[in-house]
Amino acid sequence: MRLSSLADYAVVMMSAAARHCGGVARLNATLLAEETGVPLPTVQKLVSRLSAAGLIESTRGTGGGFRLSRPPAMISLADIIEAVEGPIALTSCVDGASQDCCVEQTCKVKPHWNAVNGAVRGALAGVSLASLSQAPVLHPPLSQVPA
Repeated sequence: MRLSSLADYAVVMMSAAARHCGGVARLNATLLAEETGVPLPTVQKLVSRLSAAGLIESTRGTGGGFRLSRPPAMISLADIIEAVEGPIALTSCVDGASQDCCVEQTCKVKPHWNAVNGAVRGALAGVSLASLSQAPVLHPPLSQVPA
């Protein structure tokens, strides 16, 4: 499983916004593009998607810009990814869309995909924007952890 570049950029942008203003002050797209290295047109596109999802509030005009719509601790990695990618669904069995699966009638795994999908979404929902915007805690490689 791999995030799209847009979802990755959205996480980078939201983390920078949380570090920069903690959700209180307003940012503009140009500043965020300069700070993150994400191209300005991409920042503008993502601001629109994140705003539509209710993760940021955007104001036009003098003194305008955008800010987080709620505290970073209340925004999860799952929220950000779903704002860009749509609902998290590892297979078409989970998203409820019509599918063209040649093994659907005999598949023994299909009943389990909802649990797997829920576990992945739960793991992503357990990571807050606040934790992503803090300095990382370095852990030793597993090979160096005492048994």
